[in-house]
Amino acid sequence: MTSVRVDAGLLIPGRGEPETDASVVMEGPRISYVGPTATAPEADSTVSVPTVMPGIWECHGHFLGLPDADVLPGSLNTPQATRAARATRDMATLLSAGITSVREPGGLGIDLRHAVDDGSVAGPSIYGAGQILSTTGGHADVHAYPIDFVAHHPHALGAICDGIAECLKAVRHNLRRGAAFIKICASGGVMSEIDHPIHQQFSGDELRAIVEEAGRAERSVAAHCHGKPGIMAALEAGVKTIEHGSYLDEEAADAMIESEAILVPTRFVIEELLHMEDALPPYAYRKSLLVAEHHGQAMKIAAATGVKIATGTDIIISGDLYRKATREITYLVEAGLAPIDALEAATANGPETLGEQAPHSGQLIEDYDADVIALDFNPLEDWVAWGDPSRVTHVWKGGQPVKA
Repeated sequence: MTSVRVDAGLLIPGRGEPETDASVVMEGPRISYVGPTATAPEADSTVSVPTVMPGIWECHGHFLGLPDADVLPGSLNTPQATRAARATRDMATLLSAGITSVREPGGLGIDLRHAVDDGSVAGPSIYGAGQILSTTGGHADVHAYPIDFVAHHPHALGAICDGIAECLKAVRHNLRRGAAFIKICASGGVMSEIDHPIHQQFSGDELRAIVEEAGRAERSVAAHCHGKPGIMAALEAGVKTIEHGSYLDEEAADAMIESEAILVPTRFVIEELLHMEDALPPYAYRKSLLVAEHHGQAMKIAAATGVKIATGTDIIISGDLYRKATREITYLVEAGLAPIDALEAATANGPETLGEQAPHSGQLIEDYDADVIALDFNPLEDWVAWGDPSRVTHVWKGGQPVKA
């Protein structure tokens, strides 16, 4: 079994205090040592770097393989092979940027993960949700298409379900495909045509049924929520994560803390959409303006009140945006998190979004996954460097070098 030792001027463990002049040793797919370089064991090879830390967790990353932001129709009218080819490129791009694990709340990842796991293609470890559960007329419905066409399309991004029985069946279909968690739309959204971002989707009874059914299989539930009514209903039902949280206020923040829920704010996508007026459907651009200001305030409230946060981007357009995905860490610092806390959100907090399915990942701890990256900068002082993949000099995934 091959071993690698990484000696660093600064070691950031993911959770806990950074160390100077420290090393991490990887033996095969696991970490075998973390501590002072002076007492580190010898290894088959040694690399010296300025900064070493765990690989980044992208907790809201889609592999859709679509060339523009109008993704809901695109999921229906673009060949799966075309989408998968583009998504394969995007997976490799994320890995090169230092993202070694992706929690995918809807997309092709639930199937593409098999090709990553068997080494056929390069990419992060993928924890997929499968289809997104949506009400009729909800955020994952394609409103301009006939409902029967959308509801029965084999490659639709969303699974349309109304009433407890249909919700349970949709959960079970995703579990049958090997879903690591379940994703629901508990409010309207930006990229869907008719629904309003504030309005709650799914009733309380439906939400509870989904959470309970997922819980029987030890799966957590991620709730797409912009509006406060959806946030509060989802928390009451027992979801593990709130995605976006654009209208989160102090009351909602307190409820998140009390229920030990995690916020995945995805500021990245908000910032990008604001510069895409010419590329977006008019309704989507209007709604992006509607949520943007509220979303920025919500992030500051979450940071100030101590809501647990995990990083995610919600990138939906195949191509160059994946290179910049780690920029989300910078947005967390700008919202008020200390740089060390933003790094914890990007690493150690990531696996927790999966609840009981959480792998031993996201921290430099002995016997954890040997997903490790090296940087040519100090992210505690120079957090604006995130988003430039050239600043990530080395990436190891499962102890294997994938960028050096």
